[in-house]
Amino acid sequence: MELLMTVRKIASICTMGANASALEKEIGPEQFPVNEHYFGLVNFGNTCYCNSVLQALYFCRPFREKVLAYKVQPRRKESLLTCLSDLFNSIATQKKKVGVIPPKKFISRLRKENELFDNYMQQDAHEFLNYLLNTIADLLQEEKSQEQQHNGKVIQNGGGGGGGGGGVNEGGTDGDTHKETQETWVHEIFQGTLTNETRCLNCEAVSSKDEEFLDLSVDVEQNTSITHCLRGFSNTETLCSEYKYYCEQCRSKQEAQKRMRVKKLPMILALHLKRFKYMDQLHRYTKLSYRVVFPLELRLFNTSGDATNPDRMYDLVAVVVHCGSGPNRGHYITIVKSHGFWLLFDDDIVEKIDAQAIEEFYGLTSDISKNSESGYILFYQSRD
Repeated sequence: MELLMTVRKIASICTMGANASALEKEIGPEQFPVNEHYFGLVNFGNTCYCNSVLQALYFCRPFREKVLAYKVQPRRKESLLTCLSDLFNSIATQKKKVGVIPPKKFISRLRKENELFDNYMQQDAHEFLNYLLNTIADLLQEEKSQEQQHNGKVIQNGGGGGGGGGGVNEGGTDGDTHKETQETWVHEIFQGTLTNETRCLNCEAVSSKDEEFLDLSVDVEQNTSITHCLRGFSNTETLCSEYKYYCEQCRSKQEAQKRMRVKKLPMILALHLKRFKYMDQLHRYTKLSYRVVFPLELRLFNTSGDATNPDRMYDLVAVVVHCGSGPNRGHYITIVKSHGFWLLFDDDIVEKIDAQAIEEFYGLTSDISKNSESGYILFYQSRD
């Protein structure tokens, strides 16, 4: 048995080496970006959900730079962030341009910290992204708080930049509205603000409530686009009959119109497509493999009148793709844009792909539960 495992391991390493050298040839020595590295990540038993998100985040340049900068700061006790900075640093400082790295320390730490991920089952990539960003934000806030207390300042710490993992899935937003929460570089990069506007149809008074998000979760429909999904997210909803709104001006319940708009556009916009839907008749979640087109360039049209940067243009930099028919089965891969070309990361395999191949990840035009490779989390980076 041990011999068989060794043979398999050697075969796997040979395959990885062949893939790596093929990628280097395909990109070409003249075209290969200076100081860039393309490394696959070893799968430690259904950890593709983690690998796919880590690759996407590595190619979100502002995030990568902050994680690498954290690495050179004074050594701290081990945390998910120190393990992430070690992993990113390991990729960024490799002598080779291409290859494979085992993210063993990061996976061990993840399993130690959260029992949800402490198994060999397929997990949800969006839940993992959510958990990772919130955990890093919490760690940074805690460090800042300790530093300020050490310097003789007493501050209020309002907790993380979001509500764990469940908040986003249900309501389309993640985060609370604690004004005393200290902003970290996670917030600087990913946090935007939504404003929930309610207009009384009797007196026309408008009330608004702001809330922060680290990513946006949008419903999907068949044969649509991201812009359509975002319009749906911000559609005007009429509150009437038993759902009437209590108007402070009228001092009574009135019919009203409610809508959600983006007030502050984030530096990196993470869009989560809600592809997993609970089917009562099946007593389980099923995948919506709907065809949803996501453009390489995006401008948000669902912004509020007082938005600070409404004309912000975004470029697609990474897509986490779900392959398969359900949330707890199947596989995750990632496509990323790096220095003008596209790469596909499938655990330890890295391949260069044409921009036209991205269309294969929009989804299917028919059949809800059929296996598909469809975009699940999109990362758009602003140009300014």
